[in-house]
Amino acid sequence: MGISKTDLFSLQQNELAQIAKAMGHPARVAILQYLLKANACINGDLVAELGLAQPTISQHLRELKNIGLISGTIEGVSVSYCINRVRWQEVKDLFFQLFDELKPLDADNCC
Repeated sequence: MGISKTDLFSLQQNELAQIAKAMGHPARVAILQYLLKANACINGDLVAELGLAQPTISQHLRELKNIGLISGTIEGVSVSYCINRVRWQEVKDLFFQLFDELKPLDADNCC
């Protein structure tokens, strides 16, 4: 989808697409799962946990931070990351709204 075409869609459609794109990499899903499991702020554990290079993990963290799913705090020379609980709930609600649009199937209206 070209950059100029996003104006054809609603704000909610664009937001869902951006979130889905950011979450569309298995490393980012793994990062989110690790943060959810830890249920705390973490910093250097991701390199050992995922087996990816630090610059690669930093890029994935940046993408997740850009859409607000995680937040980071600077502690000396390191950054600790955790799930942004408010944004997590907003994203959850957005996807649930989409999934809830599916109506029960009418037997006479099936393809």
